[in-house]
Amino acid sequence: MAILGFNHYNLRAERSMMELLKVFYRDVVGLSLGERPKLSSFGYWLYIGNKDVLHLSEAKPEEGRQENVATTFDHVAFTATDYAGTLARLEQLGIEFRTRKIESAGQKQIFFTDPAGNGIELNFR
Repeated sequence: MAILGFNHYNLRAERSMMELLKVFYRDVVGLSLGERPKLSSFGYWLYIGNKDVLHLSEAKPEEGRQENVATTFDHVAFTATDYAGTLARLEQLGIEFRTRKIESAGQKQIFFTDPAGNGIELNFR
């Protein structure tokens, strides 16, 4: 087996949380809502360009999904542009975040969480 690249990640939640996540990843993170094939469950696919990277799928009521719990998942990271504009936008929206500079890599990072508590990292060169 050979891994060729990253395909997507999936977040499952009840519909009300899924709607919050859809808006958050579209309006805050900057992903685009796009085409999703007809599947047995309700959901959304969000894209970077023409690549689906985030799948949101509705959890069934009997699944009893927990939110904001400690797991081994820490965060998902995206490459981004417009560091100053992103900081201003997060401040305008009242989203708490922290930053880090990695001088040796010529990189700046912004860390924050989505409405379900999942970590997000934005990387800027």
